[in-house]
Parts: sequence; C-alpha cells; structure tokens
Amino acid sequence: MERNTRQRSAIRDAIAQADRPLLPQEVLDAAQKEVPGLGIATVYRNLKVLVEEGELQAVNLPGENPRFELVGHQHHHHFQCRQCQRVFDVHACPGDLSRLAPQGFTVEDHDLTLYGRCSDCGPPTRPARRVAAKSAAAHGHTHRHRG
Repeated sequence: MERNTRQRSAIRDAIAQADRPLLPQEVLDAAQKEVPGLGIATVYRNLKVLVEEGELQAVNLPGENPRFELVGHQHHHHFQCRQCQRVFDVHACPGDLSRLAPQGFTVEDHDLTLYGRCSDCGPPTRPARRVAAKSAAAHGHTHRHRG
C-alpha cells in the first residue's frame, strides 16, 4: 500500500499546487515529477477514489472531459482559455440569477463559465488585412466594394 499512498499523494499534491482544475493528463504530467513511473490508468483510478472519498470534485464543462479540483472551495465559477484550453477558478459570482429564468420558474443553482484568453496566452492577434484597412482609413484612404 506504500506505493499506492505515494501515488495518491502525488496526484492530490499536483491538483493542490496547480490551484486550478486539471485534466487527468495534466495531473499525470505534474504528478510524474514526484512519482516518475506513474501511469495514466493509475491516475484515473485514483481520481475516482479521491472523488468517492470526497477529497476531489469533477468540473464538467460542456463538450469537455472532466477536470478535477480539490473539494472545499466556496461557491465559484470557471474561466476557460480558448487558446490553451486550460480552466481557471473565478472567485466571483454575479449572485442571484433568478431574474433570468422564465416567469414562474425557480432557480435552484447555477454554474457560469467565462471564455476568452488567459494572461499567458494574451489578447488575440488581429488579421493583417483588418489592420491594413484601419491604417489606410486613418490616413484618409477608403475603399469601396461594388457588388
């Protein structure tokens, strides 16, 4: 059981140190620094056990594989970077969203995911054509398309 405990500890530590929800492959990559022989099947098996034991929870985004984070966070939401696909915790909430529900409906819970680019990926680059067109317009050049 020593090995299993070491593997499980490495998996738990990887998620805690990341401070964001991780995909199983991300867990494997991080945990292998502590346990080099760790395999993906062992990661999946231990993630399942840690969820069942109430130490981890799955973060499910539409169309995505589940990511895992430590249990115990207060109510929070998530941000997914469209460039690198990483998911980050958002420790803010717009509050009561019941006003958005149809009349007569009762909101019992909500989950909000923001999408964009993380600070590592930076803002999207503009296509060269648009920049050239804006530059021409700034210098008094305009182009009209006839159709």
